[in-house]
Amino acid sequence: MMRTNTKVASLTRRVAPYFAALLLSRPAIALAEVLPPLGADIQSVTVSGVSSGGYMAVQFHIAHSSTVDGAGVLAGGPYECAADSTWNALTRCMSPSFWNPLPPVEVFLQRTSRRALAGDIDPLDGLAGDRAWLFSGGRDETVRWPVVDSLNRFYRAWLPFRQTLFVTHPNAGHAMISTEEPEPSSCASTEPPFINRCGDFDAAGELLTHLLGPLAPKREPPAERIRSFDQRPFLGKKAAGSSMADEGYVFFPESCESGGCRVHVAFHGCRQTTRDIGLRFVENAGYIEWAQSNRLIVLFPQIVPRYGWTGGLAWVFNPRGCWDWWGYTDSEYATRSGRQIKAIQAMIERLGESGATTQ
Repeated sequence: MMRTNTKVASLTRRVAPYFAALLLSRPAIALAEVLPPLGADIQSVTVSGVSSGGYMAVQFHIAHSSTVDGAGVLAGGPYECAADSTWNALTRCMSPSFWNPLPPVEVFLQRTSRRALAGDIDPLDGLAGDRAWLFSGGRDETVRWPVVDSLNRFYRAWLPFRQTLFVTHPNAGHAMISTEEPEPSSCASTEPPFINRCGDFDAAGELLTHLLGPLAPKREPPAERIRSFDQRPFLGKKAAGSSMADEGYVFFPESCESGGCRVHVAFHGCRQTTRDIGLRFVENAGYIEWAQSNRLIVLFPQIVPRYGWTGGLAWVFNPRGCWDWWGYTDSEYATRSGRQIKAIQAMIERLGESGATTQ
């Protein structure tokens, strides 16, 4: 279990939350390194995320199904649910109603098929052997159960029945459910840091076991195995318009320095960026303990909140630091050409390169 430095914690209590989060992130920015080449197995990647990160996990899985073997999704919905519309994202794709209901799942299936035929995403036969682990909290009023159920039906149209697992917890709110956060919110909470404790339920362990198969018992990792890295080389010429932060994080046990480890990408949710909550999602969402004992690399890419015009003269309004699942970057956001998806894929490819790591 990772603990925040006591001096930083004391400062956090004495200043405004925004500045506290900024101070927490400053050392990581200063020490950001090059993402190391680890000779990883990048032909069997898995992904997961919560809320906007859940939607992003679905998009990345569908866009790169030939190399992504499965997705774990907490509080997310079907591929291209928002259909390039902020209004759809805020209504039917979070809390559908009689005046703006979710379309039938066939609409999403047809849209996905058209994307594949156009070559915007990988051929859909890449989904055949994949797995999906889906979660909905009974007290989640942000992304309601029917949305996740629609994702369940979406995946079951492509995957054999036993490969998709839909899990619910009657008391869980809108959050990552973890046993590792030192100061967790209550199970039913929907508030920062959006890391809740619901008894012994361990979402990261549950989803990784479903996606990867039986795992060795989790083990406390050394703090120094979490590395910050410079995301900017992966963002292309229009980096400011991507709403991605300058720095991201990667965890890998020492055993992965010899190559051959699998890769899992964990997408934070809205208001879970390092600007908002420091390293709490990276350290305490529950992934790194399982990665330490199972030769698993965990990539934690990062978004940064944007409030309009950026330094690159791009207009990006993303004040809550969400992943793009409705088109605030461009209309290709859910395809292989989407700015964020391209950046993440480039990071994965870097991990797959051979080379010595820094000590």
